[in-house]
Amino acid sequence: MQNLTVGSPTRLILTFATPILLGAVFQQIYGFIDAAVVGQFLGVDGLAAIGAPAALIFLLTGLSWGGSAGLAIPVARAYGAGDMAGVRRFAAAGAYASVGIAAVITVVGVLFSRDILVMMNTPAEILDQSVTFVIVLLGGSAATVLLNFLVATVRALGDSRTPLYFLLGSSVLNAVLVVVLVGLVGMDVSGAAAATILAHLVTALLMLLVIRRRMPSLHLRRADWIAGRSSMREPLRTGIPMGLQLSAVAVGQIVLQVAVNGLGATTVAAFTAALRVDNFVVVPLMSFGVATVTYVAQNRGAHEWHRIRVGVLRTMLISSGAAVVVGLALMMAARPVVTWFVGGYEVEVLAMARTYFLVNGGLYALLAATFVLRNAVQGMGVSLAPTISGVTETIARAFAALVLVAPLGFVGVALAAPIGWLGALVPVVVSWFVQRRRLLRLEREALAALATVPGVAVPEVADALALALEGPVREPALV
Repeated sequence: MQNLTVGSPTRLILTFATPILLGAVFQQIYGFIDAAVVGQFLGVDGLAAIGAPAALIFLLTGLSWGGSAGLAIPVARAYGAGDMAGVRRFAAAGAYASVGIAAVITVVGVLFSRDILVMMNTPAEILDQSVTFVIVLLGGSAATVLLNFLVATVRALGDSRTPLYFLLGSSVLNAVLVVVLVGLVGMDVSGAAAATILAHLVTALLMLLVIRRRMPSLHLRRADWIAGRSSMREPLRTGIPMGLQLSAVAVGQIVLQVAVNGLGATTVAAFTAALRVDNFVVVPLMSFGVATVTYVAQNRGAHEWHRIRVGVLRTMLISSGAAVVVGLALMMAARPVVTWFVGGYEVEVLAMARTYFLVNGGLYALLAATFVLRNAVQGMGVSLAPTISGVTETIARAFAALVLVAPLGFVGVALAAPIGWLGALVPVVVSWFVQRRRLLRLEREALAALATVPGVAVPEVADALALALEGPVREPALV
C-alpha cells in the first residue's frame, strides 16, 4: 500500500503510474497476439470478425472498466483520510455494484448481440463469426468484471504493483491460450474469446487469494457487507457516470463502426489492425490518467489541496511529452507494425492503416490532456463534466462517421478519433479551471486558519496567502 498524500507529487505519480503502464502494455500485447494469431490463421475475414464488434464490446465492457474505476474513488478517498472502516464499507458497496454490472453485460451481450451487429451493418460474410465471438466473450464477462473491480480497488489503496503482476500473468496466459486454441487446436474466433475469459477467471481467483492473505485492509467482515448495502450512494455516484462515460464514447464508435462496416471487409480489417496498434500506443497516456484519479482522490481525502494542483500540472506536462514521443514513433513505424497482423501482401490494408496513423500520430496531445483532466475532476468528486465529456466525444465521432466518411473514405475514419478527443477535452478543461479556483480558495482558507493558531509560526503569512492566490512559481518543498 502507498500513501500518495506525502512526498514529491512528481515522484509519486511516476512511480505509481509506471506499474499501471506496464500492466496495460502487457494487456495490449496479448491483444496484439490475439489479433495476429487470428489474422494469420483465420485470414482477413477472421481478423475482421473480431474487429467488427469491437465498438459493441467496448460499449458493454466500458461499463466495467469505467465503473470499476469510479467505484474505487470513495475507497481511495477513505484511505487518504485514514478511515479503514470506510475503505472496507465502500469496497463492499463496489462489490455489490459489480454484480449488477456483470449481469447487464452478460444479458445484453448474449441475447441481443446478433440484432445489434445486424444494425451495425456488419458484412454478411463475417456476421456469424462476429456473433460467436461476442457471445463467448460477453457470456463470461463476470470474470472480466471481477478482475477489473479487484484491480481498481487495490490501486485505490496506492498499490499499483500487485495489479501489475496479475495483469502480466493474465496477459501471458491469454497469449498462450489463444495460440493453443486457435493456432494448434484449430478453433475459430470463439477460441480467441475463450482464451480471454479463461485468463481473466484464473487471474481474478488468484488475486482474491493474495488479497485474503496479504491485504488486511480489504478483509471484509459481515458488518462491512451490511454497511456496504447502506453505503451504495457514494460509489454509485462516481461509478455510474464513469461507466456511462465510456459507454457513451462507445456509442460514437458504434456509429463510426457502422460507417466502416459499410466500406467492406478489407476496410474493417484495416481499421481493426489500426485500432490494435492505436490502443497500444495510447497506453502511457491512459496510465497517467488512471494514476491521476487515485492521487487526487487520496489527497482530497487528506485535504491536501495544494498537492492536488501541483500533481495535476506536472502530470499534464509529463503526459504531453509522452504523447509527442509515441506519436512520432507511430508515424515512423506504422507500416512494418501493421504487417504483423495481415502480412506484407495486403497492400490495401497496409495503406489504409498507415493513413490512420499519420492522421492520429500528431494529435495525441489532445488525448493526453483529456485523460489527465477528466480523471482529475473525477478524483475531486465531479461527475457531471466527465459525463458531458463522454457525450460530446460521442457526438463528435458520430459527426465524423455521418458527414466525413462518405466523401473522404478512410481519411474520414481516421479523422474521427482526433475530432472526438477535441470534443471530449473542452468540458473537462472548463471543469478543471473551476476546480482549480476552488482549490486556491481552500488553500487560502487553510493558510488563514493556520495563521490564527496560537503557538504556530507561519513565516510571511501575507506572502503565503498571495502565493496561494496566484499559484506558485517555485515549489521547492514539493520537488
